[in-house]
Amino acid sequence: MMLRLLPLCALAATLLPTPACADPAPFDLTGPSLRISVTHATTTLPIAQVPRLATGDRVSIAADLPTGKKDDGARYLLVAAFLRGATEPPSKSWFFKAETWKAKKNALALTVPDGARQLVVFLVPESGGFDAVVSAVRKQPGAFVRAVQDLDQASLDRARLDAFLDGIHALERTRPERIEAVSPLLSRSLAIKLKAECLDLAADLQASCLTQSRDSLVLADGQSSTLADTLVGAPTDLALQLSATPEGGLGYYSPYIGVVRDLAKIFGAFQSTQFRYIPALARARDDRLALLLNAAPSFASPKSVMVVAMPLIETGTPQTPTMRRAEADRLVCAARPDLVLPVEGAPLIYATKFAHDMSLRVTTPQGGVVELPVEADAERGGYVLDQVGMRTAGLGSVTDATLHGRWGFTPFDGPRFRLQVPRGGGWTMVDTDPESLVVGRDNAVTLAGPTPSCVEAVTLVGDAGQVPLAWTTTGDRIGLTLPLAKTAPGKLSLLIKQYGVEAPDRIALTALAEAGRIDGLTLYAGDGAGTLAGTRLDLVESMSVDGVAFKPGEVVRADKADRLPLVADTAPAFVAGQTKTALVTLTDGRKRSVKFTVAAARPKATLIAKSVAVPPSPGLAVVLAGDTAITQDARLTFSMRAEGTRFSAGDSVEIATADGKMATSVASGRGLTVQDDRIAVVTVEPGKALGVSAHGPLKWRLVQGGVAGDWVPLTTLVRVPDVTGVTCAEACTLAGTDLFLIESVAANAGFAAAARVPEGFTGASFAVPKPVGRMLYLRLRDDPGVTATVAVKS
Repeated sequence: MMLRLLPLCALAATLLPTPACADPAPFDLTGPSLRISVTHATTTLPIAQVPRLATGDRVSIAADLPTGKKDDGARYLLVAAFLRGATEPPSKSWFFKAETWKAKKNALALTVPDGARQLVVFLVPESGGFDAVVSAVRKQPGAFVRAVQDLDQASLDRARLDAFLDGIHALERTRPERIEAVSPLLSRSLAIKLKAECLDLAADLQASCLTQSRDSLVLADGQSSTLADTLVGAPTDLALQLSATPEGGLGYYSPYIGVVRDLAKIFGAFQSTQFRYIPALARARDDRLALLLNAAPSFASPKSVMVVAMPLIETGTPQTPTMRRAEADRLVCAARPDLVLPVEGAPLIYATKFAHDMSLRVTTPQGGVVELPVEADAERGGYVLDQVGMRTAGLGSVTDATLHGRWGFTPFDGPRFRLQVPRGGGWTMVDTDPESLVVGRDNAVTLAGPTPSCVEAVTLVGDAGQVPLAWTTTGDRIGLTLPLAKTAPGKLSLLIKQYGVEAPDRIALTALAEAGRIDGLTLYAGDGAGTLAGTRLDLVESMSVDGVAFKPGEVVRADKADRLPLVADTAPAFVAGQTKTALVTLTDGRKRSVKFTVAAARPKATLIAKSVAVPPSPGLAVVLAGDTAITQDARLTFSMRAEGTRFSAGDSVEIATADGKMATSVASGRGLTVQDDRIAVVTVEPGKALGVSAHGPLKWRLVQGGVAGDWVPLTTLVRVPDVTGVTCAEACTLAGTDLFLIESVAANAGFAAAARVPEGFTGASFAVPKPVGRMLYLRLRDDPGVTATVAVKS
C-alpha cells in the first residue's frame, strides 16, 4: 500500500494554474533516483551514511535516467549549485551541470568549496533550463537557502515517520498481537507521539487505527500560522514530538508542515512562464536517493524543475547525536541472549544509516577493551548485539561499557552502561518476617541479590508442584508475591534462575498455618462493643466475656495491625477498672484467652436545642420546611448537656457526614463555648467546614482527652440552588445557578404534575408549572423527603 506523508495544499497550489486547492497533495509520486557518494579525506561513504557535508568533501552525483537517443524519453540536465548565505548570491562558477542522456557526461564530480553552506541539486529540462536555474538562484539566494534547509529537514522527518509506519505494518502482517507491546517502543525510539486509544482495541484493529489519517500524521510546533489551516477537521493520530533545539540534522523536529507550506510561497516567487519549481523529498538507501514528488512533472511549458536538497554543509566542529540512556535507573544484564541497550533522544539513529559501524566497547578487569558490533533496533528501543548474547567469561560482576561508532565521517561516543555479569549464590529474603508467610492468602516477599537484572525466572516449588512467579526489579532487589491462598502449610522453596548461570539459586521457606495474634482488647464501661487488636483477626468467629456474646464486624487495617470491632448481643454491665478475661473463638475452633481492664466510660453528651441562621439570599430565597435539615450556607448553633462527665476548655466536638469521609473538629475558642461544666454551645457553618460537596445526614460526638464518645445524629445538610427569578408568560421559567440540585418542581405541596429536572442539568433555566398562588414547591436531590419553597414575586 502506498503511504502518503503530508498534506501540502499550499505547495500543490504552485503546481496548478489555480491559486489554491481543495485537497492536500501528499508526496506519494515516485520520481527519478540519484546515485551519490561522498569522499571525506580518504574515506568514501554512500549518501545514506552522510548527515552533513564539509569543506573539501568530494561529491559524486549521477542520475538514474535513460541514456541514448533523443526519443528515449525526456532529457534532463543534472544541475548542482553551492549556496552561501541568504544575502550572498553564489558565484557562477559554483554551478555545475551534466547531460544525463550522454553516457560519458551524465555525472558530476564536485568538491565542496570554502565558504559554501548548502548544496542543492536540480533536474532541469534540457532546453534553456541551466541558464534559468542560475539566474533564479542568483537573483533570490535567500529563497533557495530556506528551501534547501526545509527540504533537508522534511526528508529526515519523512524517514522517521516511514520507519514507524513500516514497523507497524510489518507487525500487522506477521505478529499483530505484538503491536500493543512494541508500538510504545517504536514511538519512543523515533520520537513519534502515539495515540494510546488505539492500543485499547482488539489486536487486529490496532495497526489500522495507528496508521489511519495518513495525511495528518505530522504536526507543526505552533510557530506557523498555517498549521490551523492544515489540521482543521482532520483527526490527528500520530504527531512528531516537538523540540526547540537547532540540531535538526540529528533527528530533532522542525515545524514541517508550516515551513513546507511557506516554501510554496518561496517557490512561487520565482516561477516563470517557461519553468516552475517542484520540491522532491529524498529517501536514502546506500548510495541511492529515491525522490518522492507531490505533483507530476510537466514536460510542457511551464516545464517542471525538480529541487533536491543535499545534506547541509557543516562549519566548525562536526555535530554528533546526543544519545541518552532510556530507563536510566535500569541495570543491564550482560548475559541476556536478547540483550538490549536502551537508547533514546536521537531518533535518526533508528530512521537512517547516519550512525554506522556501531559497537559496544566493554572494559575488562585487566584494563583491556572488547569491541562488540551492535545494530539499532527501533522495535526493541535500543542497540542489540549482532551475535546472540555476550561472552561474559573474564568480566567482573559489574562492567563498564560504552556505545561507540561513526556519525557520517565523525567518530563519536554514545551513553555509558553498567553491565551486570551474573554469579551464582548471594540471594536472600529481606524486609520480610519469615513467620509472616502464612497460608490462606498471598504474601509479598522481597529478595536481594548481586545481579537482579540477570534474573531469568523465579519459581515457587512445593508439594503441589512448580509455580512460575512474576517479579519487579528495584535497585538490587526484586519484589514478588507468593500465591499461598490454596497452599497447605509446610516446606517451600524459591528457585532463582539467572541468565548465564546453569544451576538456579534456592531459598528455603516455610509456609505457616498462623492463627493470628491478639494483642489486646479495648472495652469502655457502658459500651456495648469492644475492639480487638492484633493480626489475622479475620479468623475470629466470636468472643464472650462473662457469658456476654460478641459478634465480629469488619476487620480494619491500621498502623500495621488489624482492628476488629465486636458488638455484644446484650449490653454488658461492666464497671471501669474491672479486670476481665475474654474468650476468643477462631474459625478453626481454636480458642484464645485475652485479659483486659475495663476502661473508663467514654464521654457522653445529649443534645438540648439547636437553631439555624440563614443569610439573606441575593435572589429568591429557597426555604426548607421543618427543622430536620439546613442549607449549605446556614449557620448552625446547638447546645449539649454533659452526661456522666464535665466540660472543660480542652474538649472538642467532631462533626462529620454519615460515611465519615468529611469531618471537622470544633474546639474551645473556635466555635465551642463552654457555658459551665455541664452545658456547652457549638456554632458552626457546616457547608464551609466540611466542603462544598458535603451533604446528607450529619452526626456529632464529644471528644475528651483523646477519647471520643458515640456518634449522635445532628441534622441533614442540603445543598440548594441560587434561584434568581421566576417569570411567567404563557409558561413559567425558573432561572438560577446549580439547578441540578433540584429533583423536581411543583405548583402544589402534593407535587402533582411536577416538572422533573434532568440529572446533571447544566442550564441556567428550565420550565416549571405555573404556581396556583405565589409559591413553588421544590424537592432537592440531597434529601427528597424535605420540601423547599420559593416565593414568586408578583
